[in-house]
Amino acid sequence: MHTNALINETSPYLLQHAHNPVDWYPWGDEALQKAKEEDKLLLISVGYSACHWCHVMEHESFENEAVAAIMNEHFICIKVDREERPDVDKIYMEAVQMLTGRGGWPLNCFALPDGRPVWGGTYFSKQQWIQVLQHLAELNQNGQDKLQQQAEALTQGIQQLEMPLAEAMDTPDIYQALVDSRSRFDTHHGGFGAAPKFPMPVSLHLIHQLGSNKQDKELLDFVHLTLERMASGGIYDQVGGGFARYSVDERWFAPHFEKMLYDNAQLISLYSNAYKTTQNKLYKRIVDETIQFVERELTAPEGLFYSALDADSEGEEGQFYVWKFQELKDIVGDDEHFFRYFNIEAYGNWEKGNNILHGDITREVYATNNQLPADDFDKQMTASLQKLLEVREGRVRPGLDDKALTAWNALMIKGFCEAYQAFGEPRYLSLAEKAMHYLMQHAKQENGSLLRTTKNGISKIDAFLDDYAFMIDALISLYEVTFNESYLDEANVITRYTIEHFFNTTAQVFYYTSKSGEQLIARKTDVQDNVIPSSVGAMANNLIRLHQLYHIPKYETVANQLIQKMYKLASEHPTYYAQWALLTHLQNQRQEIVIAGKDAEKFRGELQKQLRPGVIYAGSLDGESELELLKNRYKEGVTLIYQCQNKTCELPVEKPEDIQTL
Repeated sequence: MHTNALINETSPYLLQHAHNPVDWYPWGDEALQKAKEEDKLLLISVGYSACHWCHVMEHESFENEAVAAIMNEHFICIKVDREERPDVDKIYMEAVQMLTGRGGWPLNCFALPDGRPVWGGTYFSKQQWIQVLQHLAELNQNGQDKLQQQAEALTQGIQQLEMPLAEAMDTPDIYQALVDSRSRFDTHHGGFGAAPKFPMPVSLHLIHQLGSNKQDKELLDFVHLTLERMASGGIYDQVGGGFARYSVDERWFAPHFEKMLYDNAQLISLYSNAYKTTQNKLYKRIVDETIQFVERELTAPEGLFYSALDADSEGEEGQFYVWKFQELKDIVGDDEHFFRYFNIEAYGNWEKGNNILHGDITREVYATNNQLPADDFDKQMTASLQKLLEVREGRVRPGLDDKALTAWNALMIKGFCEAYQAFGEPRYLSLAEKAMHYLMQHAKQENGSLLRTTKNGISKIDAFLDDYAFMIDALISLYEVTFNESYLDEANVITRYTIEHFFNTTAQVFYYTSKSGEQLIARKTDVQDNVIPSSVGAMANNLIRLHQLYHIPKYETVANQLIQKMYKLASEHPTYYAQWALLTHLQNQRQEIVIAGKDAEKFRGELQKQLRPGVIYAGSLDGESELELLKNRYKEGVTLIYQCQNKTCELPVEKPEDIQTL
């Protein structure tokens, strides 16, 4: 019955709303101009395709003719996919957080025709939403002075730069700061704090790196506890592999069932690095199963990676992933240990008589406790789960968000590189290189700029800082596992573009948006690590690593200025500013390992199986390189390994085992 302006969009989230009776517009000049001409408030509604409560509000309100009539009469209604336009989302999310003290999606923010916000919130029931609409419509008629005052106050708050000013202080002791922050650690279930519980891979990476660097058993035990509990819990898809976005409880039992590419990319990295320090077979299995999930369900034919899988199918959250007791009996049979290990109950262990497969301990511990051969038990569980996967393939699948975001693809490429380092599986490198090749052909432009989103062969939307920062990181990671200098050259080209268009030399900060991009009511930065790493932190790390390889003083200067600005926050809240904390900790410990000679590839593989915090690898297989770090390192007929720091290298050795443990 209805078709609105979203019908021409490529975002699955926007297309979900293309047949609402609401006269939705995409974010753009047409909607903003229409609001000015008709003197109406903007309603900016932000969400993403895998968001459960976004679907609920759409069904209750946006599909309702009567509610839509109110919205259409009094407002110019704009739908925003937060994954395509994180710049818009950041501004209006900040406004709602200032107003209400909390945020989330769906995000619904009202603004003046010039884009300045006046009021907002997250999810509203149908009746609440009608009251909100009527109140804002009345205010726009009779209370415009109040709206102007509110808009001015909110905009001033949003425009404040969140990058701290540099404070004169010595380099803080990050290790001690991390030890002092252990009150955040849940030492019973793993992870941080109470419910809802997110994996937070950036924070866990910091703890793992410092725990390994300092040989701190308590820190390492906490990381291993968290990784084991997540891998055994319901947040991990025991049947098909891959992690959900978060657990609604503190013990990783009941997930919010949506699966995001960025979580799985970072967790592949984390489990791969944890394997390097433990050789724990569980971590290897989790990495391989998660990669199989990404290949099977999130990989496009051209090799790019889709963004997300919905929480819902057949109108029910988690319907695709849960099981009735009798259904399991019919598929698995009377396997007592299967039912006990996965905590299956006859009347369900979750809602509506359903069961979420989850273990409270690892398979290995269960086998030991029950005096079972661990390998046999593991094979038995794997065989039963394979039967469930085959049955599940016949179910109605959750919705797929099939756009490919440059930033998230870059995180996934890095994840494959980390897995390739840990396990040496050629398939992992092949997946990484295929995706990067496509991005370089389609998302990268001739002038060094990037586009954010790709779908059906079409790339569009000017990229943001996370696209640039994570892309550079992925290119450096690919160089480290291939020694193909074309990856490094591309990283350097994109870095120069990023500095020119995103770095403000006066404020000494990278902004999230390009100076040549659309100018919103505020230009934001992005310094705090969350479920996704800070793009400014990632950029600082890129500059340090590129300086190690190229010896470009400007890169080192810009990075060190950023790191010093973050000293105080990194030392006070290391797990919230985890990248900055690690950058600070490694400032005087960074090293380079240079491998030159015919066996460079073989030696690289051996050396990278160990975790070496703060080390970057460079190499040449067949002759001299123009790379500063590799000059005069190659000698015919022999493979030499150099260990370097601060532009000084020790005498070369000819065996990987002769390289010192850092």
